[in-house]
Amino acid sequence: MMNSLYFMRAIAALFVGVFLCPMVWAGSDFDPGKLGFSVAVNQRPVSHHTMIASVMPGQSMAIELKGNSLRNAFSVSGDGGRIKPFGMQGWSWKAPTTPGLYPLVISRKETGETLTLQVFVLVPATEVRDGRLNGYRIGQYPAKPYRGLAAYQAPKGFIEVTADNVNTPVSPHFQLSQFLSKQPSGYPKYLVLSPRLLTKLELLLEDVNATGIRRTDSFVIMSGFRTPFYNRLIGSSANSRHMFGGAADIYIDQGAPAGMMDDLNDDGLSNRKDAAILYDLTQSLASRHGRPDLIGGLGEYDARLPVRGPFIHVDVRGQQARWGRPAD
Repeated sequence: MMNSLYFMRAIAALFVGVFLCPMVWAGSDFDPGKLGFSVAVNQRPVSHHTMIASVMPGQSMAIELKGNSLRNAFSVSGDGGRIKPFGMQGWSWKAPTTPGLYPLVISRKETGETLTLQVFVLVPATEVRDGRLNGYRIGQYPAKPYRGLAAYQAPKGFIEVTADNVNTPVSPHFQLSQFLSKQPSGYPKYLVLSPRLLTKLELLLEDVNATGIRRTDSFVIMSGFRTPFYNRLIGSSANSRHMFGGAADIYIDQGAPAGMMDDLNDDGLSNRKDAAILYDLTQSLASRHGRPDLIGGLGEYDARLPVRGPFIHVDVRGQQARWGRPAD
């Protein structure tokens, strides 16, 4: 008889091989939060009804409807900044000079469907002094990008996180607080967070629910953004994708054992075999969803008790990388 691990992998393989678009698992009430119209922000596709966006102070952001959608069928509202129409399908939003959160809501008049862009005007990185930003330890980014790659350039600015905005939804199933660096500090805190990472996590969450692996409304983000200071403190790679806001170490925690990866294959243990189920499902996510912009790294990790349980690493570095999978 097929054991539970192979059974769960078979479900995932069937899903990946047969269904090119996400299905809805019978009996699931999971809402993937997908947007019913097509739009791009600074040429980046937005597929969910809530999504983060960021811009430097005083700079402009382009919002463009795709397909046959025309601007006059929509309305835009928000506090702060200046919005101007351009062409038949777009707007230009000029950011205020003061950093902070400036939500924009795009509404489809006929249906009432909305897209909420959680727009953060960034605090420029030039304001970092001696490795600190308003007292918060940032540390130092590498002087030169890893292998000269643009994805490894130091960020130009940081999201300022306060007690008032820390629980801001940045996508349908994730909040800003989940991605903060683990270093202890008061407010304000600062982070970098990629919309592409959020999109990848949302699509993986949708697939997890669609296959029936688990009914869950989010992942536990064991590690999201790391400042260079904290990344060095824990002895991680000098070019870790976590420092650039494009990586997350994740697991599912909806039941026993509490505080670590669920026993996804029902063998009574929480171990690498459970991480393998998530790893397998993530392998071809970018191609499965037709999103080459979500290609990135994927790592599988066993438990290291009593410190932590098993997990997987997911990132959007722009090129494929795999590690941690033991030989069969």
